[in-house]
Amino acid sequence: METREWILKRNCSIAPRQLAWVFAILCAVSLTVALAFTVHGAWTILVFSVIELSAVGIAFLVYARHATDREYVALLDDCLIVELTQASKVNRIKLDLRRARIDFPVARQSLVGLECSGMRVEVGRFMSEWKRREFARELDRELSARIGVLAKF
Repeated sequence: METREWILKRNCSIAPRQLAWVFAILCAVSLTVALAFTVHGAWTILVFSVIELSAVGIAFLVYARHATDREYVALLDDCLIVELTQASKVNRIKLDLRRARIDFPVARQSLVGLECSGMRVEVGRFMSEWKRREFARELDRELSARIGVLAKF
């Protein structure tokens, strides 16, 4: 059988590398203006500029750390692999196809639950409500088809 894969990730408008360039340009412009005022005796502007750039830098770091977060779901011949990547930390879970169960989202903010042998994994953090339901139906169809084929053997 073929492998079926889903990659669920954030819709980021700017990559971390591009964000670093934007921050570097922002620092250059802001510090140039602040240094010009410092030369004319207004040294407090440099202090506030450094404080401002520090705050923006921290915000950019938080954004960049989570920009590559994703959820990877793969339906293989004998198992369901779920890989959660959050802030460069990867958590990989392997679920048995014959015991796997899909818990459809019922509430507006609820995620798609994947359960197997007492273990539960929730996916769909980066999807809208209707996309989560569509993903759950598609995964359920694929899972049912695989289990039907496995039952014949």
